[in-house]
Amino acid sequence: MSTLRNQVQLIGNVGNDPEITNFESGKKVSRFSLATNDYYRKDGEKIQITEWHNLVAWGKQAELVENYVSKGKEIAVHGKLTYRSYETEAGDKKYVTEVIVNEVLFLGIVENSAK
Repeated sequence: MSTLRNQVQLIGNVGNDPEITNFESGKKVSRFSLATNDYYRKDGEKIQITEWHNLVAWGKQAELVENYVSKGKEIAVHGKLTYRSYETEAGDKKYVTEVIVNEVLFLGIVENSAK
């Protein structure tokens, strides 16, 4: 059962073009958002709720994201939740929840070449 701990699977649409950072060590990181939709009915009307998720991909996954992911694309991701905090210059403490991506699956229409 230990392999079931802290796993996240999401299917949604990319909210922004990924931001790629290359480090001097050769490592690469990609940061982007993903929108997932949920639906329910209220008084016979279908209501849509959109949730936004911050995603972070490292290494090989970051390269795949850089080459094949852009705003609006439908993807599935598998990863784990992480939490971190930081302090702004004004002294305010901010909290961030992110999904560290372990695997990306490209959904929707297949294109012939990278972007």
